[in-house]
Amino acid sequence: MSVLVYINSANGLHKSAFEAVTYGKKLGGDVTVITTGNTDSGTLASLGKYGASKVLVDRSFKGEDDQQLTRVIASAAEQTAASTVVFSHDLTAKAVAPRLSVRLKAGLVSGAIDVPSGDGTVKVNVFSGKAFGAVKVNSGKKIISLLPNSLQPEETGVDCGVEDFNGNAGESKVKVLSTKKPEGEIPLPEAELVVSAGRGLKGPENWGIVEDLAKALGAATACSRPVADIGWRPHHEHVGQTGVAIRPNLYIAAGISGAIQHLAGVNGSKVMVVINTDPEAPFFKAADYGVIGDAFEVLPKLTEAVKKFKASGN
Repeated sequence: MSVLVYINSANGLHKSAFEAVTYGKKLGGDVTVITTGNTDSGTLASLGKYGASKVLVDRSFKGEDDQQLTRVIASAAEQTAASTVVFSHDLTAKAVAPRLSVRLKAGLVSGAIDVPSGDGTVKVNVFSGKAFGAVKVNSGKKIISLLPNSLQPEETGVDCGVEDFNGNAGESKVKVLSTKKPEGEIPLPEAELVVSAGRGLKGPENWGIVEDLAKALGAATACSRPVADIGWRPHHEHVGQTGVAIRPNLYIAAGISGAIQHLAGVNGSKVMVVINTDPEAPFFKAADYGVIGDAFEVLPKLTEAVKKFKASGN
């Protein structure tokens, strides 16, 4: 069995890349990575530690045209005779995986959270994370996109070879006028720790207490949709049903009531801590830990406690 894993390495390698390769290795068989971007060969070779036997680097794809990228990955899948193609479940996967499914006549499992069981059934989230589904693909070829933070990367090998590959991307029909990249050191979908806040912060000038706690924890920052809509925070920080779906190990939410649309994007979190002055806030029903209190008092105390804990060397 041959497995092909697509990785976007335009901005280096992130945790999601190691997760996807680890997942591909767990499927069994030989794992080849196809990537686009300008990451150096030495860095790409490190994917061998997670199970890749070879990395193919396409130089023909230079834009942001999903149709071009589909052609590149399809070409790599045909050359490697891949029976399964693995993506990390991000915006690229949502746009490219369905196209690739049609081109390869392959069944698609979108948003897997575990490796297939013995009979090939794949576990996925359904109904915005309120339940689990079991999907079995009967086609000869399969495409699986893996939700970030669904499994831990595992080093099982050594550096592998890196080869240039021409996927014949072809001419693009898309013209990119501008690109705005998310700010911050930790990509939100990959963050294991997230500190989020809503309108309870009363204004963008008060976001410092959120950022201070995030910095102390080494966490990413997020926000509710109303906060992004009124311009307090950038839209790439919006988590929820219409924003980014996340699965961190720890999610701290301050001043967010917990509407169902917000919960749909965060209820995959391993542990949720909610801070709100309203004891009837819906979020408390979903939280693992709840603090009934003012975020302006609680967050600084949490930050101080985290700093003292780290300073103690524990």
